[in-house]
Amino acid sequence: MARLVSTALVRGLVRSCRAPSVAAVSQSAFQQFMKYSSGIGHSNANGDSGSTGVAADPDTHQDFQPTSKSSSMSFNDIVSQDIKENPVLIYMKGYPDAPRCGFSALAVKVLQRYDVPISARDILGDPKLKESVKAHTNWPTFPQIFIKGEFVGGSDIILDMHQKGQLKDVLGDIAPKSEQSDTS
Repeated sequence: MARLVSTALVRGLVRSCRAPSVAAVSQSAFQQFMKYSSGIGHSNANGDSGSTGVAADPDTHQDFQPTSKSSSMSFNDIVSQDIKENPVLIYMKGYPDAPRCGFSALAVKVLQRYDVPISARDILGDPKLKESVKAHTNWPTFPQIFIKGEFVGGSDIILDMHQKGQLKDVLGDIAPKSEQSDTS
């Protein structure tokens, strides 16, 4: 699909070089490209202008549009519930098994040294969740780590607490993952 768009754009520009009115033709090719890529001025097969697929694709159908997975809970309620229910929680970029940021990876590595269960949420997947977490803590950066319902800070603070031996004291009464899996 991208190849077709780029080929059409190149052909339009090549034709514009041959045409007497260069500005009119190249502007037309550019406008067609912009309409295709941005979806402005197009509607999908159902006549809806709010298409979430490729704007000029006549095969776009409402059955294939993303559906909302929202529940009756607000994002603020979700954040509050996460903090209350998880002894060690990290809002991060990516997941503990696949961090998508060096700071998130550092925080996970430090916490994993203590063999505690780590609950995590990927803030990259939902900008509204990200904004709710930032509003809850009044802290602008990620990762954001909560231990026993209290906001601790980011990876730099966790690393500092680890180096000073304070993190061991804070995490001391949280059951290690190995004990939790034995009781399940």
